[in-house]
Amino acid sequence: MSQSLAKKCNEVKERYDTCFLKWYSEKYLRGIGAVDNNECSALFKEYSSCLQVALKERGIDKLLEDAREDNKENDADLSP
Repeated sequence: MSQSLAKKCNEVKERYDTCFLKWYSEKYLRGIGAVDNNECSALFKEYSSCLQVALKERGIDKLLEDAREDNKENDADLSP
């Protein structure tokens, strides 16, 4: 597993990655687990929150917003 973009998020990312791989292989691939409701959701939210802070500190959040805005039309074309 790769490290997080932010060192301070590595520990929660590792816990999430471990949880996700176990859920994916033991439940999802066997048709037992639901994509939108799995036991790793809380860890993902924790990692996502940590990462958002790191992105904001580095100014990357603004770059992401700009890229999303620039590609809004393309995203609309690809929506179901």
